[in-house]
Amino acid sequence: MTATTDAPTTSLASTVATLRATYRSGVTRPLAWRRRQLEQLARMLEEHEAEFLEALRVDLGKPAVEGFITDIAFVQSEIESMLRHLARWNRPKRVASPLVALPARSKLVPQPLGVVLVIAPWNYPVQLLLAPAAGAIAAGNTVVMKPSEISAATSALLGRLVPRYLDTTAVALVEGGVPETTELLDQRFDHIFYTGNGAVGRVVMAAAAKHLTPVTLELGGKSPAIVDASANLKVAARRIAWGKWMNAGQTCIAPDYVLVHEQVRQAFLDELSAAITAFYGDDPHASADYGRIVSDRHFERLTALLEGGTVAMGGRTVASERYIAPTVLVDVDPSSALMQEEIFGPLLPVLTVGSARAAVDFVNDRDHPLALYVFAGDRSVVDDVVARTASGGVTVNGTMLHFTNPHLPFGGVGESGMGGYHGESGVRLFQHRKPVLARGTAVDPPLAYPPYTDRKARIFRRIL
Repeated sequence: MTATTDAPTTSLASTVATLRATYRSGVTRPLAWRRRQLEQLARMLEEHEAEFLEALRVDLGKPAVEGFITDIAFVQSEIESMLRHLARWNRPKRVASPLVALPARSKLVPQPLGVVLVIAPWNYPVQLLLAPAAGAIAAGNTVVMKPSEISAATSALLGRLVPRYLDTTAVALVEGGVPETTELLDQRFDHIFYTGNGAVGRVVMAAAAKHLTPVTLELGGKSPAIVDASANLKVAARRIAWGKWMNAGQTCIAPDYVLVHEQVRQAFLDELSAAITAFYGDDPHASADYGRIVSDRHFERLTALLEGGTVAMGGRTVASERYIAPTVLVDVDPSSALMQEEIFGPLLPVLTVGSARAAVDFVNDRDHPLALYVFAGDRSVVDDVVARTASGGVTVNGTMLHFTNPHLPFGGVGESGMGGYHGESGVRLFQHRKPVLARGTAVDPPLAYPPYTDRKARIFRRIL
């Protein structure tokens, strides 16, 4: 079941109604059904890998290796983990019962929420749609998937393949733009999962509030990298360059700016320049491993941000190809748009601080970021930065890798989002762990019932 951009709005209501009827019928409850859908999802990615990689190249200029690692293999790994642990993660868990309820047995029963809406962005259009959708399926829900219209080639491919592989009465993919998303948000869902920017996140949350629908928002923000004087500068520069210029910087947890200790500023910049050359050669424009900006609108926005600092490296742009070189900016104006909005592109401001504590103060004066990176050889500096800052997640002496650990829930805090997923957390997110207490009837002590005598009152005070 695929709704297209020219479908009447009533068809979207009908799509949701079909999925709700399927959910109520109990089709999605058996683990065998969930396992089959997850296996089909993995099979779709395997059998059409080349088509997905080509769509990612068309949409983002994404190198095949990068597309495989970040979009295909990541989802396959998530699905593999869900299949391996599906029974355990969906098994009721026994818990203790209080003395006042005895004789009784208590448990937490995982129960799917119902109909889930997943709205994905364009920067990792396979991963950020299918990974949360897989969690919703593993939890026993029916799902509406909404890919981004900006990554049009990937959206079209998903629109063609998803109905071929998955149960169309339980999983629907809706293509289209703002009108289709708006119409979907008018429907009643049991959970909405949105990845994107804060402005649209507020729209999603307001729409969800009409139905008291719970939401998960993965929003991004300006994720800082703090480079202390005690850091291994060569390693720090290489790992920051990798995290920043993957997907041409169009990553929600890419290092958005660097705060480097004044004692090592120039040495760090030298190592950063060396890392860029090592990765992409003397001319990144000719590199097969460097991507492009997704649209003309985003290209124009990014080129305007160049005015916020002095170009120390890179700076070259080619509008006809939506190419912006890996660019490092210094002498940055903290009040400029470059430092006020999430960059989401290949521009890296480098600012100087006098101490790690000054870097912490700089971060804390701004919205909580989705990710924070600290590079230091001094463990006390690492501990202080982690303890004194708030962020969705942290990687120490690296970038982005906390995202890859299925045992660590990924999500934001404050302006960078709410809720977390991946691995078991990605299944639990779409469930209600229903508390169930069952009492026996063979014994029914009269203590709890009126009349409440002084003796009963004394006993209550001892046992409660």
